[in-house]
Amino acid sequence: MRRFSLIGRLGPDDKGKINLVQSDSDVFEIDFLDGDLRMGFGIGHALDQLASLGLEPSERGIDLVVLAALVNAGDTRVSRKLNAQDGWTREIDLYVPVSAAAAWSANSGLIESMLRFLSGDRWRVFFRDRTKRTKTLAVAPKRLAIDGLTKVSLLSGGLDSLIGAVDLLSGGVRPFFVSHYWDSETAKAQAYILERLETQFGKEAFKSLRVRLGFDKHHLTTGETENTQRGRSFLFYSLATLAASAINGRTAVDIPENGLIALNVPLDPLRFGALSTRTAHPHFIASMQRLIDALALDVELNNPYRHMTKGEMVANCADKLFLQKIVSNSMSCSSPAKARYNKLSPRHCGYCVPCLIRRSSLEVGLDGDDETLYTVEDLKGHILASDQPEGEHVRSFQLMAKRIRAKPDLAKILVHKPGPLHDKPDEIPDYADVFRRGVLEVAELLKGVRARPGG
Repeated sequence: MRRFSLIGRLGPDDKGKINLVQSDSDVFEIDFLDGDLRMGFGIGHALDQLASLGLEPSERGIDLVVLAALVNAGDTRVSRKLNAQDGWTREIDLYVPVSAAAAWSANSGLIESMLRFLSGDRWRVFFRDRTKRTKTLAVAPKRLAIDGLTKVSLLSGGLDSLIGAVDLLSGGVRPFFVSHYWDSETAKAQAYILERLETQFGKEAFKSLRVRLGFDKHHLTTGETENTQRGRSFLFYSLATLAASAINGRTAVDIPENGLIALNVPLDPLRFGALSTRTAHPHFIASMQRLIDALALDVELNNPYRHMTKGEMVANCADKLFLQKIVSNSMSCSSPAKARYNKLSPRHCGYCVPCLIRRSSLEVGLDGDDETLYTVEDLKGHILASDQPEGEHVRSFQLMAKRIRAKPDLAKILVHKPGPLHDKPDEIPDYADVFRRGVLEVAELLKGVRARPGG
């Protein structure tokens, strides 16, 4: 098993020797400043976009994004299969240049714990002060600040964030949408949604920040890739925090995610721990909030839909007619590119967990009016093999629904499986209830669908 050390650098002045904690680790350096001393990897473009709106983020907000970018680099360019004794857990050290090393170092334990919960890996983070020349990295605003932005909201291109956007705009809020993308399908969904929102609500109804940030073989020459990407939400939240730190006063960041996906309770014993994503798990959001508060960033994270199922989100959307017109172009699937194996253009597979929850929500909220393209259009068309991807999660949902119907109180126990809920103990009954409702919502969609081992 190899341990990796990723060293963040900031230009030609940042060449000092790094005293590695693990001297026999494989060392890779990433210089975040390009030849023009501008932040690279999409960060500079994000700072430019903020400056064009008259917004200047906190230097600690920039630090957070640099840290998140290094996490993303390790998460996507270090193979679990090749570098984990247990097939999952990697060991990665990060060396991060920041504006105030003492403040960051005081929170290294919190950061390491949070990242381990999120990705299942063993992270160690070490901070050092930026060079004198890079003490300030924010781009000076090019105009007076845009007035009236009161909230930041994540816009991933998925159905939940689309509903979040429609609800805010319909309620007269002027939000600042933040999007992160790397692949083309996500980028297309985001661009389409933003264009339609502008057409529907007006050009000045909102502002947006879109950031393409990632690392390919030319950026980080490990010779490896990893597709699980459990750490991506840390980058997404960090970009939103960067944007929020540029707005005067305490600024809320909405994380629109239905309660079933936010909890992501393992449907079967093989999906425990980091094998199930914790993108919007309440414990991760609470941990991220503790870090934000410790860094004195005046930002508050909130998931307003944490006690709603996806079907309830659709049914209660503030402009359901508009949603119905554009919903098919939102992207929920965990891997739309796999449609190419069937010689089809990228589209929703129709049978992964996010797709099943999406399909059931549109069945509930839009009376089945779903024009989304699915690789498997008709789940009832043939017997699905539950030992194959097309039937694996169908059968898991069916079995979980059977367990919950037989013992409704089981939900109160199962909601603790993905991680602790002690951050919000008063909400535990609500989480148990939304998990129960969400599973049964999907189970209604799967009535009559046949899935068994071996097809």
